[in-house]
Amino acid sequence: MPTEYQKVIHELSEQIVSAQKPIRVLDALKWDASIRTDFFNKKCKENPAIDKDYYQAKNPLNFDPQKKLDEFNEIERNIRRKLGQYSGVGSIMQRMCHEYSSVVEMLMARGTPRFTDISQELYGSSEDAFHIGAPTLKDLASTVALTLSKITNLVKTEADEEIYTSEETVKALQERLGSYFDDKDNVRVELSDGILADASAGADRIKIHAGLTFSAREIRVFEVHEGWVHLGTTLNGLAQPYCTFLSKGPPSSTVTQEGLAIITEIFTFASYPARLQRLTNRITAVSMAEEGANFLEVFHFYRESGFSEEESYQATTRVFRGSVPNGRPFTKDLSYSKGFILIYNYIRLAVQRGLVHQIPILFMGKTTLEDIHVLADLVEEGIAIAPKYMPPQFRDLAALSAWMCYSLFLNKLDLGQLAMDFKSMLV
Repeated sequence: MPTEYQKVIHELSEQIVSAQKPIRVLDALKWDASIRTDFFNKKCKENPAIDKDYYQAKNPLNFDPQKKLDEFNEIERNIRRKLGQYSGVGSIMQRMCHEYSSVVEMLMARGTPRFTDISQELYGSSEDAFHIGAPTLKDLASTVALTLSKITNLVKTEADEEIYTSEETVKALQERLGSYFDDKDNVRVELSDGILADASAGADRIKIHAGLTFSAREIRVFEVHEGWVHLGTTLNGLAQPYCTFLSKGPPSSTVTQEGLAIITEIFTFASYPARLQRLTNRITAVSMAEEGANFLEVFHFYRESGFSEEESYQATTRVFRGSVPNGRPFTKDLSYSKGFILIYNYIRLAVQRGLVHQIPILFMGKTTLEDIHVLADLVEEGIAIAPKYMPPQFRDLAALSAWMCYSLFLNKLDLGQLAMDFKSMLV
């Protein structure tokens, strides 16, 4: 029988879940097919015809934003009244309300400079550093791009050949994920014409972009990234008896979720140079837009990087959706690389300090790094339950811990000096 405390947490949690339901960020930012058609009809030589008024006329919000802000403010007040100002779980829920309010304000500001200001507050900027004196995400992109230019074409195999149709990809993923998840969770993989990405995970399904072809490597990435991580953490959140807010992801959890997905790609050896190039190109593209580049300039950056006109249009649209073609960017695509760096270093430090038992907490739902210690306490108190679905590399932490032990030492070595010492061997 639930205690009064558990009942209150569940009640407040459900209020957040209900309040955020109509907020669909990516749907609210997308451009319709006519924009693409017009861009290509003009031979990719003019910026798309998007202005502030476009969003309200062609893609109006399906909720009253002011009423939604009032609703989240009321939930915040209820949390403080019922759980107190310093409750750990209450603090998580209050921050979620604040973030969702910021999301609503961002959507209200579509097509204006304020849109990017809020986006940077929620998802970060390419100029953000990881600690004082540390390199930025922009620096990461430059470093990785230089290395990739030397190796990408040297490691390609038949696994990189894009020979599988969208239909074949759906079938392969359905079979693989059917083995990973329980039948009762009814996980589905289906075709979709309405997504910008190649693949996208929802609450109980993965959507695959129709009409494309994919490589074996790409299908493997979809399996571990969209399936094991994004679907897995959603199902783990839905299984929570009281903290049902863990099934929904505010922007702060996006960084953690994408970081977990990328690090799982790395730990399963599913990632590959072309995949890293796409991720680092996103940083460069966002950085260009932050510095004043327009849609056409970013589009030509992608073309010069070897992408087709269609791929370049889709990638550039990711940068400017919600904004205007000569405006500043939507910065969500920084989450992948930013999240990877933060998660990797969190795991290294958790191993160093003997806190490996907290690492699986990351998969409890749509978690945020700063909440891990609170969520660990909630598991001990019986308020939350440990994750059911976790990638094998995180279920048995022995090998991962060994990897991180070496990583802690290797980080102390001077790569420049090693290059000098190994000079005779690197010719």
